[in-house]
Amino acid sequence: MSTSIPKSVFTFFKKLEKNNNRDWFNENKPEFKAIEKDVKAVYNTIFENLNMHDEIDKLKVFRIYRDVRFSKNKLPYKTHFGGSFHRLKPRLRGGYYLHLQPNNESFIATGFWEPAKEDLLRIRKEFEMDDSEIRDILANKKFNTVWGNSFVGDEVKTAPRGFDKEHKAIDLIKKKQYIFTKKFTDKAVLDANFLDEVNASFKAIRPFFDYLSDVLTTDLNGASLID
Repeated sequence: MSTSIPKSVFTFFKKLEKNNNRDWFNENKPEFKAIEKDVKAVYNTIFENLNMHDEIDKLKVFRIYRDVRFSKNKLPYKTHFGGSFHRLKPRLRGGYYLHLQPNNESFIATGFWEPAKEDLLRIRKEFEMDDSEIRDILANKKFNTVWGNSFVGDEVKTAPRGFDKEHKAIDLIKKKQYIFTKKFTDKAVLDANFLDEVNASFKAIRPFFDYLSDVLTTDLNGASLID
């Protein structure tokens, strides 16, 4: 169990930024593998912390190798670590993400990155019918002190098909993603209390997750969609 981010994460990635090629990486792979082992221990600690107040069934730490097949950027390696935490479906919805990158580019994120088509429609229909509950969550001082009072992510320009562009909740309905993010400086990430802050921040998202988990497991009449 690891309780802090090793400084070597950032120093290694800063070197990789200047030497993003296979020869350099292969020469320095033993150093990377040692750092990766430490970082995976950190993600496992977060996984354990989350399971004290949520139900997480899967942790995925993404590989450093970039898929360059369809990208204009042909650099072979990522210069960050990323890991996601999946809540226990189908009863619980939403997910958590931690991104570690030097030069003050680290962040945590939570919410719904790529909701399934039917889930996205269900969320939009809920907001169309009644947006008061989500507005109350977003306006809660304790909540928005951590996550702000608005979503980030992609949205349609005016209104999704079948929705009125003049609807009072169109600002919510036109979203394609329902994400919150929180950025951290390198200094903050390396602080001894960083994992505690990550855990507290993730814990603060629960009113939103509880609400949308209820929405996505019921129909518009409130009948359960799961056994």
